Amino acid sequence: MGVVVEMDNIRKEFPGVVACDNISLELRQGEIHAILGENGAGKSTLMSVLFGLYQPDSGSIRVRGREVHIANPNAANRLGIGMVHQHFKLVSCFTVTENIILGLEPTRGMFIDTKLAAEQIKQLSDRYGLKVDPHALIADISVGMQQRVEILKMLYRNADILIFDEPTAVLTPQEVHELTKIMANLTAEGKSIFLITHKLREIKAIAQRCTVIRRGQWVGTVAVADASEETLAAMMVGRAVSFGVKKAQTKPGEKVLEIENLHVRGRGGVARVKGISFSVKRGEILGLAGVDGNGQKELVETLVGLRRADEGRILINNKEAGGLSVRERIAAGLAFIPDDRHKYGLILDFSLEENMILKSYHKQRFATQGLLNFTAIRAYAQKVISDFDVRSGRGAGALARTLSGGNQQKAILGREIDADPDLLIAVQPTRGLDVGAIEYVHRRLVEQRDSGKAVLLVSLELDEIFALSDRIAVISNGELVGIVNTDETDENEIGLMMTGLRREAVR
Repeated sequence: MGVVVEMDNIRKEFPGVVACDNISLELRQGEIHAILGENGAGKSTLMSVLFGLYQPDSGSIRVRGREVHIANPNAANRLGIGMVHQHFKLVSCFTVTENIILGLEPTRGMFIDTKLAAEQIKQLSDRYGLKVDPHALIADISVGMQQRVEILKMLYRNADILIFDEPTAVLTPQEVHELTKIMANLTAEGKSIFLITHKLREIKAIAQRCTVIRRGQWVGTVAVADASEETLAAMMVGRAVSFGVKKAQTKPGEKVLEIENLHVRGRGGVARVKGISFSVKRGEILGLAGVDGNGQKELVETLVGLRRADEGRILINNKEAGGLSVRERIAAGLAFIPDDRHKYGLILDFSLEENMILKSYHKQRFATQGLLNFTAIRAYAQKVISDFDVRSGRGAGALARTLSGGNQQKAILGREIDADPDLLIAVQPTRGLDVGAIEYVHRRLVEQRDSGKAVLLVSLELDEIFALSDRIAVISNGELVGIVNTDETDENEIGLMMTGLRREAVR
């Protein structure tokens, strides 16, 4: 196989941090080459250099044997390089077609020919099994479908060198399986893929080679078939990693969260949560499993106060909470780790220290007579950053948007857990994290449970649900299909329940 991309001694430095320290690697035609590393290791920065988003401070890039200068993404596109970003670059009020053709609009006379473009996009979608509606609004489709739109943007521009940045971080297990097949089809047609990821199982399943980066430095490139998951994990974090979650037998106490006959409507008045009832007790983790888009979003938003229920009751510590504001629910003992860290977790143009007090700035420890105590705020932020290993080149003063996605997530986790809540609602808490950070987050969630807190875990990762949960509640089409003890079930049974089958029908 010929080499289609060579990156030699790429160095990229930002104020206070060397993101890429003279890294070299190559991509062969028709292969999937995984780029593995911890959060903030430099993976996305390296690939952003290849895509023209950043200019290297030194080093060279050759594409198909010719040295090139990639000044911007348009230059990358002309070289046949496309990139699906971890955080999608889509305009929510545009249709799928309008997003895909943006900057490359086909015309008929003086007018943009969206009809022709939609037909071409439909053909591409059918060819690769993406099942995307060209006429749908981005705001109306799921996160997983938005990623498929990003893939179609590359294919529409005839890219044959494809960069996927954490492509499965927002997908359901079923969508991951479909994406794996799509990537295999792409390479079978001669396209070449750089896969940025932290998921070792996916690397083993689909990649031929893997380059490991640690703290901006090249650690090694290995043939995936010859390396175990344990070997790759040790290369990534510099130490042995435990893949299991150690936890003692649960000793549940009184109910902290109780939901009774909850009904919630979504966009257009469509019923999204249909008569759900369950409770979460002190000293337990209740995992909520289900395919994305089956009412989890509306349920969680209702619990945390971002949406009103149409019917039913919510009790926190045996007190009615359905009519409370978000701040009042926080005061009642609720903490929330959202799945969308940019929309609900952080203000990206605020510093880390400002983000750490978003829910507590009004408290006496941080404010006196309406004036913020920045000394106390900075000391608190530094403590959380240290305790949760949040990596930032400028410490607590760094803007949230300058952190990698994983470090943004760890900052949110630190803020919420440090508030010492009675009830922690964690939605996709390890999305975008590497194995070392996942190990750490899982341990912290189990610590919450072991210290007598109640944890509601909402995750699309069945591995995570089984590793952490004491009980598993399964939701399908807005209805509670059943609740089972984790040690009395398996992934096959939960998977069937996720399709809507009751447990008695599964057994």
